[in-house]
Amino acid sequence: MATTEERMQILKMVAERKISAEEAARLLSALEPEKRRDSGPGPGGPGAPRWFRVRVTDLETGRTKVNVNLPMSLVNVGIKMGARFAPDVEGLDVEHIVEQIRSGAQGKIVDVEDGEDGERVEIYVE
Repeated sequence: MATTEERMQILKMVAERKISAEEAARLLSALEPEKRRDSGPGPGGPGAPRWFRVRVTDLETGRTKVNVNLPMSLVNVGIKMGARFAPDVEGLDVEHIVEQIRSGAQGKIVDVEDGEDGERVEIYVE
């Protein structure tokens, strides 16, 4: 089983763009015991969400400013790390997001518009 330190190192490599999210998923999979890897396409088995996607769009131009795709195996570590660096966004409840992910929610789980900064934040679990 991968230690928290190993998972953080892999996440750091993704953040530094040294490896892709897909490569990180393969690394994490290689660290997992055989029985867990055989359970299906994602960490939760068949039909479980595999990707956590965050998109930030400029409301004025409609252009995507940020597009982040993380394998679900990195989400718990990523949320903990991101919570330390992300400023509070009005209307965005991080605990609610975590609860939705853990309960198996899929599709768009967050859609927030920030009129002051002219941005829209959308979070998907697929």
